[in-house]
Parts: sequence; C-alpha cells; structure tokens
Amino acid sequence: MATARSHAPLAQQLLRPQVELELLIPAYNEQRRLPSTVAATVDFLAGRPWSSAVVVVDNNSADGTLDVLERFARSPVTVHAIGCSDQGKGAAVRRGIETSSARFIGFADADNATPVETLDRVMELLRAGHGAVIASRHAPGARLDVEQSALRRGGGRLFRSLAHLSLPGVADTQCGFKFFCGPLARSIARDCRIDGFAFDVELLSRVVRAGRDVVEVPVVWHDVPGSTFSARRDGLRSMADLLRISLAR
Repeated sequence: MATARSHAPLAQQLLRPQVELELLIPAYNEQRRLPSTVAATVDFLAGRPWSSAVVVVDNNSADGTLDVLERFARSPVTVHAIGCSDQGKGAAVRRGIETSSARFIGFADADNATPVETLDRVMELLRAGHGAVIASRHAPGARLDVEQSALRRGGGRLFRSLAHLSLPGVADTQCGFKFFCGPLARSIARDCRIDGFAFDVELLSRVVRAGRDVVEVPVVWHDVPGSTFSARRDGLRSMADLLRISLAR
C-alpha cells in the first residue's frame, strides 16, 4: 500500500478511507526517531484483526521528517502523511482527528515510549463501549523503566496537581498514548482551543463533560531521549493553559 501525503489546508483535505482504527503520530523534527516507531507500529498492526492505518501529522518540521516515510510506501498497513501549519502537539492531533472517519482514533508519541502492544487492551476496552482509553504511568501496576531527574519529577507532580483541578479522577493525563471512540473524538476536538502540551487535559476534560468515561491502562513506560518538550519554553505556557482549562469548566 502506498504512503499517502496531503499538504492541503484542512478545509480542502478529503477524509481518508475508513478503517476501524487510525493511529496518529504528531511529529515535529522527528527524522531520527520516527522510522523505528512507524516500523514497530506497522508490524504490530499488520498482525491484528482490525483494519487500521497510521497517520503522521507533520507539525511544520524543518528536517526530513516526511522524507523518511518513503520507505513505508509498500507497507502492509497504509501510512498517511498530512501537514499541520499551526504549531503545537494539540494542533497536530486536532488536525488528525478532524480529518478522520475511523471508528476508533488515537495518538501516540513519535518516541515509541509506550509499547504499541498496549493497543490489544485498548481496543478490547473501546469495543466494549468506553469513551476514552489511555495509557497510564501512575495507575496501579504501571512502571517507569528509567529513573527521571528530580527536576522532571517535581515538574510532573506540579503539572498533575493542576491537571487534577479539571480531571480529579485521572492519574496520568500526559502519557502520549490515548484512544477514543471516533465520533466522540471528532465532536469534542472541534471545540478544543489548546495547541500546546496541555491539549491532552483539555481533550480528556471534554470527554468527561460529554458524559463519557476515561479508562486508564497501566503500562511499562520507557524514557526515550530527544523529547521536543522544553521546560523553559513550554513549562509556563502549559501551566497557564491548565488554569485556562480549569476556569472554562
């Protein structure tokens, strides 16, 4: 199957062929990490009974992020590539959701920190009727395989404390592996306004406000170098966005 590309504005993009599951990978300058993540994802999905596709949402990358996808032109699972000129993970994920017609849709980080095999449990829960199923590094049974720095742990605790103002029942809002009932995701994504890393909290809070549940699946999480998140650049903005989300409830 060919790798499909589209750089057209959102309003001009046709919906992709319908599959049961679409997995979005938002990518900004991910030339180095993306190939292994896409390869592992395709290999896994090719052996599963659900029809599926991978959608890389290029977030205005300046490197060869899109070029590395050429190697998947004959992939057993279709790999789409679409562009998103608005900067930020939230903007990229929203673009992918709004152009999808899949029964279930979700997103995973380009670093492959969460084992793609988690999808077996995710799909089981989605097919059972749950609104959102997310990987969790803090749910009972979860484990981090690399000890994080004191600064990163402290920043994470502060972020979680603020996130709990909007989502008191969710232990981990930021693990980059979240999946949704497709119609639900499309209906709430259009109202989301956060473009940055706090987008996850806004999306999940809208799931709850829509009367649907959020189920956490414990995972063994791998800390992979090369994150595009900068505490100096993104930290304060994310905290401010969390307060905006809380006040908008």
